[in-house]
Amino acid sequence: MMKDKEIKKFDLLDRLIEYAVRVIKVSEKLPATTTGKHVSLQILISGTSVAANYGEAQSAESKADFIHKLKIALKELRETEVWLKIIIRAELIKPSTKLSTLLQETDELISIIFKSIDTAKKKNE
Repeated sequence: MMKDKEIKKFDLLDRLIEYAVRVIKVSEKLPATTTGKHVSLQILISGTSVAANYGEAQSAESKADFIHKLKIALKELRETEVWLKIIIRAELIKPSTKLSTLLQETDELISIIFKSIDTAKKKNE
């Protein structure tokens, strides 16, 4: 049974790494304008840090440290979601429908990490 849990954790980490790669590709497609460069750097930082923070959570020193690192990953996901919405509304990538699946993945990952935090808090009580 423990092996199944380890596989699921690895699968989420793999999914988060794939998410980071997708964010990198979006970042590379942004225009080389002042705005494009700024947004590119911001989304690059937030979107790629999620996998790293989740990876760190897997080696947390305590349950509180685990929850803290997951909260950072959640914060970065929410920031990435905002940058994606800015890209869409400012029409920095056309058509903006190219970003709809990434925005949906962001929402799903937010739900997963949020639920993981909630579950960890309940187990910690």
